Amino acid sequence: MINQALMMVMAAGAVLGGLDRIFGNKLGLGNQFEKGFMLLGPMALSMAGMICLAPVLAGGLGRTVAPLFQLIGVDPAMLGSLLAIDMGGYQLAKELAVDGRVGSYAGLVVSAIFGCTLVFTIPVGMGMIAPCDRPLFARGIMLGLTAMPVGLIAGGLLCGLPLPVCLHQNLPIFALALLLLLGLWKIPQQMVKSFCLLAEGIKIVITIGLILAAVESMTDWAVVPGMAPIGDAMGVVASIGVVMLGSLPMAELLRRALERPFAVLGKKLGLRPQSLTGMLVSLATPLPTLSMYQSMDDRGKVAAGAFLVSGASLLAAHMGFVVSTEPEILTPLIVGKLSGAVAAAALALRTQRNRQ
Repeated sequence: MINQALMMVMAAGAVLGGLDRIFGNKLGLGNQFEKGFMLLGPMALSMAGMICLAPVLAGGLGRTVAPLFQLIGVDPAMLGSLLAIDMGGYQLAKELAVDGRVGSYAGLVVSAIFGCTLVFTIPVGMGMIAPCDRPLFARGIMLGLTAMPVGLIAGGLLCGLPLPVCLHQNLPIFALALLLLLGLWKIPQQMVKSFCLLAEGIKIVITIGLILAAVESMTDWAVVPGMAPIGDAMGVVASIGVVMLGSLPMAELLRRALERPFAVLGKKLGLRPQSLTGMLVSLATPLPTLSMYQSMDDRGKVAAGAFLVSGASLLAAHMGFVVSTEPEILTPLIVGKLSGAVAAAALALRTQRNRQ
Protein backbone atom coordinates (compact mmCIF):
# COMPACT_ATOMS: atom_id res chain seq x y z
CA MET A 1 0.00 0.00 0.00
CA ILE A 2 2.76 2.45 0.95
CA ASN A 3 4.76 1.42 -2.10
CA GLN A 4 1.79 2.03 -4.37
CA ALA A 5 1.23 5.46 -2.83
CA LEU A 6 4.87 6.40 -3.36
CA MET A 7 4.74 5.26 -6.97
CA MET A 8 1.61 7.36 -7.53
CA VAL A 9 3.53 10.35 -6.20
CA MET A 10 6.42 9.57 -8.58
CA ALA A 11 3.96 9.22 -11.46
CA ALA A 12 2.45 12.60 -10.59
CA GLY A 13 5.94 14.07 -10.62
CA ALA A 14 6.53 12.64 -14.10
CA VAL A 15 3.26 14.19 -15.33
CA LEU A 16 4.08 17.60 -13.85
CA GLY A 17 7.64 17.54 -15.14
CA GLY A 18 6.62 16.36 -18.60
CA LEU A 19 3.86 18.96 -18.96
CA ASP A 20 6.17 21.72 -17.77
CA ARG A 21 8.71 20.65 -20.40
CA ILE A 22 6.02 20.85 -23.09
CA PHE A 23 5.03 24.37 -22.01
CA GLY A 24 8.53 25.79 -21.90
CA ASN A 25 9.79 24.84 -18.44
CA LYS A 26 8.02 27.78 -16.82
CA LEU A 27 7.94 26.07 -13.42
CA GLY A 28 11.48 24.75 -13.59
CA LEU A 29 10.23 21.17 -13.33
CA GLY A 30 10.79 20.35 -17.00
CA ASN A 31 14.54 20.55 -16.49
CA GLN A 32 14.30 18.02 -13.67
CA PHE A 33 12.21 15.76 -15.92
CA GLU A 34 14.90 15.97 -18.60
CA LYS A 35 17.62 15.28 -16.06
CA GLY A 36 16.08 11.86 -15.42
CA PHE A 37 16.99 10.94 -18.99
CA MET A 38 20.25 12.88 -19.07
CA LEU A 39 21.51 10.79 -16.15
CA LEU A 40 21.01 7.54 -18.05
CA GLY A 41 24.46 7.83 -19.64
CA PRO A 42 26.41 8.48 -16.42
CA MET A 43 24.39 5.82 -14.60
CA ALA A 44 25.09 3.25 -17.31
CA LEU A 45 28.83 4.04 -17.18
CA SER A 46 28.93 3.58 -13.41
CA MET A 47 26.62 0.55 -13.21
CA ALA A 48 26.39 -1.59 -16.32
CA GLY A 49 29.92 -3.02 -16.31
CA MET A 50 29.73 -4.11 -12.68
CA ILE A 51 26.26 -5.61 -13.15
CA CYS A 52 27.59 -7.67 -16.05
CA LEU A 53 30.61 -8.80 -14.01
CA ALA A 54 28.59 -9.63 -10.87
CA PRO A 55 28.05 -13.35 -11.67
CA VAL A 56 31.77 -13.81 -12.39
CA LEU A 57 32.81 -11.93 -9.25
CA ALA A 58 30.29 -13.92 -7.21
CA GLY A 59 31.83 -17.16 -8.45
CA GLY A 60 35.33 -16.07 -7.42
CA LEU A 61 34.25 -14.70 -4.05
CA GLY A 62 32.08 -17.75 -3.44
CA ARG A 63 35.16 -19.96 -3.60
CA THR A 64 37.47 -17.69 -1.58
CA VAL A 65 36.03 -15.10 0.80
CA ALA A 66 32.50 -16.46 1.24
CA PRO A 67 33.59 -19.52 3.27
CA LEU A 68 35.22 -17.19 5.82
CA PHE A 69 31.91 -15.38 6.28
CA GLN A 70 30.09 -18.68 6.72
CA LEU A 71 32.56 -19.71 9.43
CA ILE A 72 31.25 -16.89 11.63
CA GLY A 73 27.64 -17.50 10.60
CA VAL A 74 27.36 -14.46 8.32
CA ASP A 75 25.61 -14.83 4.97
CA PRO A 76 28.11 -14.26 2.10
CA ALA A 77 25.53 -11.85 0.64
CA MET A 78 26.91 -9.22 3.02
CA LEU A 79 29.99 -9.03 0.77
CA GLY A 80 27.79 -7.34 -1.81
CA SER A 81 27.07 -4.52 0.60
CA LEU A 82 30.67 -3.33 0.25
CA LEU A 83 29.65 -1.93 -3.16
CA ALA A 84 27.01 0.71 -3.81
CA ILE A 85 23.51 -0.50 -4.58
CA ASP A 86 23.79 0.80 -8.16
CA MET A 87 27.41 -0.28 -8.74
CA GLY A 88 26.89 -4.04 -8.62
CA GLY A 89 26.25 -4.39 -4.89
CA TYR A 90 22.74 -5.76 -5.36
CA GLN A 91 23.66 -8.28 -8.04
CA LEU A 92 26.68 -9.49 -6.07
CA ALA A 93 24.64 -9.87 -2.87
CA LYS A 94 21.90 -11.84 -4.62
CA GLU A 95 24.41 -14.10 -6.37
CA LEU A 96 26.17 -14.93 -3.08
CA ALA A 97 23.10 -15.13 -0.85
CA VAL A 98 22.29 -18.27 1.08
CA ASP A 99 19.16 -16.67 2.56
CA GLY A 100 17.14 -14.66 0.03
CA ARG A 101 15.97 -12.17 2.68
CA VAL A 102 19.54 -11.41 3.69
CA GLY A 103 20.47 -11.06 0.02
CA SER A 104 17.76 -8.44 -0.53
CA TYR A 105 18.68 -6.65 2.69
CA ALA A 106 22.41 -6.61 1.95
CA GLY A 107 22.03 -5.65 -1.70
CA LEU A 108 19.37 -2.98 -1.33
CA VAL A 109 19.54 -1.53 2.19
CA VAL A 110 23.12 -2.01 3.40
CA SER A 111 24.57 -1.31 -0.05
CA ALA A 112 22.57 1.92 -0.25
CA ILE A 113 23.98 3.08 3.08
CA PHE A 114 27.43 1.62 3.72
CA GLY A 115 28.41 0.57 0.20
CA CYS A 116 27.47 3.95 -1.25
CA THR A 117 29.49 5.70 1.47
CA LEU A 118 32.52 3.49 0.94
CA VAL A 119 32.85 3.61 -2.86
CA PHE A 120 31.11 6.90 -3.73
CA THR A 121 30.46 9.48 -1.03
CA ILE A 122 33.88 9.42 0.64
CA PRO A 123 36.11 9.35 -2.47
CA VAL A 124 33.96 11.80 -4.45
CA GLY A 125 33.49 14.09 -1.45
CA MET A 126 37.17 14.17 -0.59
CA GLY A 127 37.92 14.99 -4.22
CA MET A 128 35.38 17.81 -4.54
CA ILE A 129 35.74 19.51 -1.17
CA ALA A 130 38.45 22.10 -0.58
CA PRO A 131 41.39 20.78 1.50
CA CYS A 132 40.61 23.22 4.33
CA ASP A 133 37.13 21.68 4.71
CA ARG A 134 38.17 18.03 4.55
CA PRO A 135 38.68 17.66 8.32
CA LEU A 136 35.09 18.85 8.91
CA PHE A 137 33.80 16.53 6.20
CA ALA A 138 35.78 13.63 7.69
CA ARG A 139 34.37 14.40 11.14
CA GLY A 140 30.88 14.34 9.66
CA ILE A 141 31.53 11.00 7.97
CA MET A 142 32.78 9.57 11.27
CA LEU A 143 29.62 10.69 13.06
CA GLY A 144 27.51 9.35 10.19
CA LEU A 145 29.19 5.96 10.50
CA THR A 146 28.61 6.06 14.25
CA ALA A 147 24.87 6.59 13.71
CA MET A 148 24.70 4.19 10.75
CA PRO A 149 23.52 1.18 12.86
CA VAL A 150 20.23 3.03 13.47
CA GLY A 151 19.42 2.88 9.76
CA LEU A 152 20.80 -0.62 9.24
CA ILE A 153 18.75 -2.04 12.10
CA ALA A 154 15.55 -0.19 11.12
CA GLY A 155 15.88 -1.38 7.52
CA GLY A 156 16.70 -4.93 8.62
CA LEU A 157 13.69 -5.20 10.90
CA LEU A 158 11.40 -4.00 8.11
CA CYS A 159 12.97 -6.59 5.79
CA GLY A 160 11.76 -9.26 8.22
CA LEU A 161 15.06 -9.99 9.94
CA PRO A 162 14.89 -10.49 13.74
CA LEU A 163 17.07 -8.07 15.71
CA PRO A 164 19.70 -10.67 16.75
CA VAL A 165 20.00 -11.88 13.15
CA CYS A 166 20.28 -8.31 11.85
CA LEU A 167 23.04 -7.47 14.32
CA HIS A 168 24.93 -10.71 13.62
CA GLN A 169 24.79 -10.31 9.84
CA ASN A 170 26.19 -6.79 10.15
CA LEU A 171 29.25 -7.81 12.18
CA PRO A 172 31.67 -7.44 9.20
CA ILE A 173 30.09 -4.08 8.31
CA PHE A 174 30.42 -2.79 11.87
CA ALA A 175 34.04 -3.98 12.01
CA LEU A 176 34.94 -2.28 8.74
CA ALA A 177 33.10 0.90 9.77
CA LEU A 178 35.14 0.94 12.97
CA LEU A 179 38.35 0.68 10.94
CA LEU A 180 37.18 3.58 8.76
CA LEU A 181 36.45 5.63 11.86
CA LEU A 182 39.92 5.00 13.23
CA GLY A 183 41.54 5.74 9.88
CA LEU A 184 39.70 9.01 9.36
CA TRP A 185 40.57 10.01 12.92
CA LYS A 186 44.23 9.02 13.01
CA ILE A 187 45.47 9.21 9.40
CA PRO A 188 42.98 11.36 7.43
CA GLN A 189 45.38 12.33 4.60
CA GLN A 190 46.38 8.74 3.92
CA MET A 191 42.72 7.73 3.99
CA VAL A 192 41.90 10.38 1.38
CA LYS A 193 44.56 8.95 -0.95
CA SER A 194 43.37 5.41 -0.30
CA PHE A 195 39.76 6.24 -1.10
CA CYS A 196 40.75 8.04 -4.29
CA LEU A 197 42.71 4.95 -5.37
CA LEU A 198 39.74 2.75 -4.47
CA ALA A 199 37.41 4.88 -6.58
CA GLU A 200 39.83 4.76 -9.53
CA GLY A 201 40.20 0.99 -9.18
CA ILE A 202 36.44 0.46 -9.18
CA LYS A 203 36.14 2.71 -12.25
CA ILE A 204 38.71 0.55 -14.09
CA VAL A 205 36.93 -2.70 -13.17
CA ILE A 206 33.55 -1.31 -14.26
CA THR A 207 34.98 -0.12 -17.58
CA ILE A 208 36.60 -3.49 -18.25
CA GLY A 209 33.26 -5.17 -17.55
CA LEU A 210 31.53 -2.80 -19.95
CA ILE A 211 34.10 -3.50 -22.69
CA LEU A 212 33.81 -7.27 -22.29
CA ALA A 213 30.00 -7.16 -22.23
CA ALA A 214 29.90 -4.95 -25.33
CA VAL A 215 32.24 -7.28 -27.24
CA GLU A 216 30.13 -10.30 -26.28
CA SER A 217 26.94 -8.52 -27.33
CA MET A 218 28.30 -7.51 -30.74
CA THR A 219 30.28 -10.63 -31.64
CA ASP A 220 28.80 -13.47 -29.53
CA TRP A 221 32.35 -14.09 -28.29
CA ALA A 222 32.30 -14.63 -24.52
CA VAL A 223 35.78 -13.44 -23.56
CA VAL A 224 34.87 -14.11 -19.91
CA PRO A 225 32.18 -16.82 -19.72
CA GLY A 226 29.34 -16.37 -17.28
CA MET A 227 28.87 -12.61 -17.53
CA ALA A 228 25.34 -11.18 -17.44
CA PRO A 229 24.15 -9.82 -20.82
CA ILE A 230 24.64 -6.10 -21.28
CA GLY A 231 21.01 -5.82 -22.34
CA ASP A 232 19.89 -6.93 -18.88
CA ALA A 233 22.16 -4.34 -17.27
CA MET A 234 20.85 -1.57 -19.51
CA GLY A 235 17.31 -2.65 -18.64
CA VAL A 236 18.05 -2.00 -14.96
CA VAL A 237 19.48 1.43 -15.83
CA ALA A 238 16.42 2.28 -17.94
CA SER A 239 14.05 1.28 -15.13
CA ILE A 240 15.85 3.61 -12.74
CA GLY A 241 15.66 6.41 -15.31
CA VAL A 242 11.88 6.01 -15.60
CA VAL A 243 11.44 6.46 -11.86
CA MET A 244 13.76 9.48 -11.89
CA LEU A 245 11.49 11.17 -14.44
CA GLY A 246 9.07 11.61 -11.55
CA SER A 247 11.32 11.57 -8.49
CA LEU A 248 13.49 14.51 -9.54
CA PRO A 249 10.57 16.92 -10.17
CA MET A 250 9.00 15.86 -6.86
CA ALA A 251 12.32 16.35 -5.06
CA GLU A 252 12.50 19.87 -6.50
CA LEU A 253 8.95 20.62 -5.31
CA LEU A 254 9.86 19.32 -1.85
CA ARG A 255 12.96 21.52 -1.74
CA ARG A 256 10.90 24.61 -2.59
CA ALA A 257 8.18 23.77 -0.08
CA LEU A 258 10.70 23.41 2.73
CA GLU A 259 12.89 26.39 1.80
CA ARG A 260 11.22 28.86 4.19
CA PRO A 261 10.66 26.40 7.06
CA PHE A 262 14.31 25.40 6.73
CA ALA A 263 15.38 29.03 6.99
CA VAL A 264 13.47 29.34 10.27
CA LEU A 265 14.73 25.99 11.53
CA GLY A 266 18.26 26.95 10.57
CA LYS A 267 18.12 30.02 12.79
CA LYS A 268 16.89 27.95 15.72
CA LEU A 269 19.64 25.39 15.22
CA GLY A 270 22.31 28.00 14.60
CA LEU A 271 22.86 26.88 10.99
CA ARG A 272 22.96 28.76 7.72
CA PRO A 273 20.04 27.93 5.39
CA GLN A 274 22.56 26.46 2.91
CA SER A 275 23.44 23.75 5.40
CA LEU A 276 19.88 22.46 5.76
CA THR A 277 19.22 22.91 2.04
CA GLY A 278 22.35 20.88 1.32
CA MET A 279 21.05 18.01 3.43
CA LEU A 280 17.68 18.09 1.68
CA VAL A 281 19.21 18.24 -1.80
CA SER A 282 21.50 15.31 -0.97
CA LEU A 283 18.43 13.08 -0.75
CA ALA A 284 18.28 13.40 -4.54
CA THR A 285 22.00 13.62 -5.26
CA PRO A 286 24.98 14.51 -3.06
CA LEU A 287 26.88 16.38 -5.78
CA PRO A 288 25.17 19.80 -5.29
CA THR A 289 25.64 19.42 -1.53
CA LEU A 290 29.36 18.87 -1.98
CA SER A 291 29.62 21.79 -4.41
CA MET A 292 28.00 24.21 -1.92
CA TYR A 293 30.11 23.01 1.00
CA GLN A 294 32.18 26.20 1.21
CA SER A 295 29.06 28.33 1.74
CA MET A 296 28.02 26.33 4.85
CA ASP A 297 28.98 27.14 8.43
CA ASP A 298 31.27 24.73 10.27
CA ARG A 299 28.46 23.04 12.21
CA GLY A 300 26.54 22.62 8.97
CA LYS A 301 29.54 21.12 7.20
CA VAL A 302 29.88 18.45 9.87
CA ALA A 303 26.12 17.79 9.97
CA ALA A 304 25.86 17.60 6.17
CA GLY A 305 28.75 15.11 6.01
CA ALA A 306 27.08 12.99 8.67
CA PHE A 307 23.72 13.15 6.88
CA LEU A 308 25.27 11.98 3.59
CA VAL A 309 26.36 8.61 5.01
CA SER A 310 22.81 7.27 5.13
CA GLY A 311 20.78 9.87 3.24
CA ALA A 312 22.62 10.28 -0.07
CA SER A 313 20.67 9.61 -3.30
CA LEU A 314 17.55 8.20 -1.59
CA LEU A 315 14.95 10.02 -3.71
CA ALA A 316 16.63 9.44 -7.06
CA ALA A 317 18.97 6.58 -7.97
CA HIS A 318 18.40 4.38 -4.92
CA MET A 319 14.62 4.60 -4.91
CA GLY A 320 14.58 4.03 -8.65
CA PHE A 321 16.84 1.00 -8.34
CA VAL A 322 14.71 -0.65 -5.66
CA VAL A 323 11.49 -0.03 -7.59
CA SER A 324 13.05 -1.63 -10.66
CA THR A 325 14.26 -4.73 -8.77
CA GLU A 326 12.31 -5.49 -5.57
CA PRO A 327 9.59 -2.86 -4.92
CA GLU A 328 8.60 -4.56 -1.65
CA ILE A 329 11.93 -3.39 -0.16
CA LEU A 330 11.10 0.28 -0.86
CA THR A 331 9.75 0.96 2.65
CA PRO A 332 12.76 -0.62 4.42
CA LEU A 333 15.06 1.42 2.17
CA ILE A 334 13.30 4.73 2.88
CA VAL A 335 12.95 4.15 6.62
CA GLY A 336 16.50 2.81 6.95
CA LYS A 337 18.18 5.64 5.07
CA LEU A 338 16.08 8.44 6.59
CA SER A 339 16.37 7.18 10.18
CA GLY A 340 20.14 6.78 9.83
CA ALA A 341 20.52 10.20 8.21
CA VAL A 342 18.41 12.04 10.80
CA ALA A 343 20.18 10.26 13.68
CA ALA A 344 23.55 11.19 12.19
CA ALA A 345 22.64 14.86 11.72
CA ALA A 346 21.23 15.07 15.26
CA LEU A 347 24.38 13.48 16.67
CA ALA A 348 26.56 15.89 14.69
CA LEU A 349 24.65 18.96 15.86
CA ARG A 350 24.68 17.75 19.43
CA THR A 351 28.40 17.03 19.31
CA GLN A 352 29.24 20.34 17.69
CA ARG A 353 27.17 22.29 20.20
CA ASN A 354 29.03 20.61 23.03
CA ARG A 355 32.35 21.47 21.41
CA GLN A 356 31.57 25.19 21.21
